[in-house]
Amino acid sequence: MSTTYEGFTAEEKAAMKEHAQDMKKAARRGSAADKAAAAEQDVVAKIAEMPEEDRALAELVHTVVKANAPMLAPKLWYGQPAYALDGKIVCFFQAAAKFKTRYATLGFNEAARLDDGAMWATAFALTGVTPEVERRIATLVKQAVS
Repeated sequence: MSTTYEGFTAEEKAAMKEHAQDMKKAARRGSAADKAAAAEQDVVAKIAEMPEEDRALAELVHTVVKANAPMLAPKLWYGQPAYALDGKIVCFFQAAAKFKTRYATLGFNEAARLDDGAMWATAFALTGVTPEVERRIATLVKQAVS
């Protein structure tokens, strides 16, 4: 069994560079309201750049989060749409094309209140836009901020 470290993939390196650029851009913005509006514009623009399948899923996540957890602030996180509360990322969308995976992901960080006993899911595969998927995302997002 080989234990040699092969380093970060090209996709991971690109995501880290995007994250650094996002942080620099946010630091240069003016008032809090300007920063929030610009951050949301960045998220919408990033979603618009995605391939069709990822874009449809990201648009669904964005719409559902805004409708069910308006206190979450949209922002880019490692070049992907994310939603923060008091500066901490609660949930994020990861496009399948970003890391060349077979499905997009809706993930939740430590700030999300999804705790359920001694073990619970923090990431969910997204493969299609359906009413059932929309309801499940809404339920998870509401729980995450409750």
